[in-house]
Amino acid sequence: MTHPAPDAWLGIDLGTQGVRAVAADSAGHLLGTGTAPLTSDRRDGRHEQDPDEWWHAVCAAVGQARAAGADPRRIRAVAVDATSGTVTLTDRRGRAVTPALMYDDGRAAAEAEKVNEAGEAQWTRAGYRRMQRSWGLPKLRWLLDRHPRAAADGWRLAHQNDVVNRRLVGHDVPADTSNALKTGADAATVTWPDEVFADLGIPAGVLPGLVPPGTVLGEVSAAAAAETGLRAGTPVVAGMTDGCAAQLGSGATAVGSWNSVMGTTLVLKGVTADLVHDPAGVMYSHRSPAGTWLPGGASSVGAGLVAREFAGADLDRLTAGAAELLPTGLLRYPLVSPGERFPFVAPEATAFRSREAAGPAEDFAALLQGAAYVERLCFDYADLLGAPATGAVVLTGGATRNPVWNQLRADVLRRPVTLPRHAQPALGMAVLAAAALDGTGTDTDSGGAAGSPAAGGALDRAAAAMVRADRTVEPRDPYRSAHDEGYVRLVDLLARRGWLPEVVAAHARERTAS
Repeated sequence: MTHPAPDAWLGIDLGTQGVRAVAADSAGHLLGTGTAPLTSDRRDGRHEQDPDEWWHAVCAAVGQARAAGADPRRIRAVAVDATSGTVTLTDRRGRAVTPALMYDDGRAAAEAEKVNEAGEAQWTRAGYRRMQRSWGLPKLRWLLDRHPRAAADGWRLAHQNDVVNRRLVGHDVPADTSNALKTGADAATVTWPDEVFADLGIPAGVLPGLVPPGTVLGEVSAAAAAETGLRAGTPVVAGMTDGCAAQLGSGATAVGSWNSVMGTTLVLKGVTADLVHDPAGVMYSHRSPAGTWLPGGASSVGAGLVAREFAGADLDRLTAGAAELLPTGLLRYPLVSPGERFPFVAPEATAFRSREAAGPAEDFAALLQGAAYVERLCFDYADLLGAPATGAVVLTGGATRNPVWNQLRADVLRRPVTLPRHAQPALGMAVLAAAALDGTGTDTDSGGAAGSPAAGGALDRAAAAMVRADRTVEPRDPYRSAHDEGYVRLVDLLARRGWLPEVVAAHARERTAS
């Protein structure tokens, strides 16, 4: 007797450097993966991509996943994540009419001041108080200033995954509140702040509708099926930002748990029962499909400097040399690009060393150590805001391929860290797709809308079934005092430069001494 093949779920991750597609079954087995590159135009603090390239890359990545073994007949739903704060304008057919202003594009500084003046009360209620210039709403205002006929011509705001979702289903789609958060969406009420937008002169007609993540948006159209190879009629589920997707893909869905993603840059996200308020606007919270809150932030520190500074180097040899030097007295603040976003906001911040390195191995060791110290500072900042910062920590991102770095991060954080087997944002979207249909092929709206207790149970069930731990790394006590001393020294250097507020520095010192 033959048994029917288990259901499969497709997650698509729209990253900075490329698109990744992952098909997984309900037990978390990967059935096929695919990738396709994306190109960026970076200049003078600006960062643009061509939105048409996203769709072509999605088709290529899904095609690779199918060729690797993902059977479209088994795929019961698909969900798409995107970089947070990336926006463009689209015409009546859903085609982009402007370049995409990417998540770290900093051109909208003046517009951010206007946004914060008009919406301070709203942003305070949302928990973050102020928007940063790289967020979606300031950039939307920048685009509308340069395209004053946008509303009259029927143009609409679109986030990165809105563009792809629209191509998948063949009709206009609402935005998910996760990707729309930085464009001003109220995640608690699933509404746009109409009064604030009226003050800012943003026409209601350019705004898409809003839905919580996990809502079924429609079905793959015949045209999209022909281009992607997916089965027409496959449900398309509203996704989340790439940081939130990585969190779901890590399995960190329980209250008190944290996912720290060390990729090109560092992203930290936790799970709390209540909304975390940040008067400085550094940390902000997404709303989980489970109804909990996902506080976190994205730093400009990360592993991106490894490829830039050590291109062509033997990284295994460098890692071995660094392991013998850690902890190192050389302190580095390893910013990938100028300006810091988390755990403090300092547009003027730049990378620095406390002294010159004795050689490449020490420089590499200091880079790894500096990123780990900033990661610890992020946790200290979360604790300062009252978030439960002592729960389980799951590490994901490209940096986890380096075992010395994993051990270093456990040592610096002074706590065990867990590494999942297949964690990645695309898997997180497969988890969300499964949760949306509760692994049964039935829309959860029939038994619990997104954000309800029923939906929360579905998300926890899907994450528990599809995400498996690979190993746990324990901290080494003999290195604790040296790292504590080095960490406080870096905190002091950041405070002396005027970037890190003294209240944050004092809290970090206090937690270190405890």
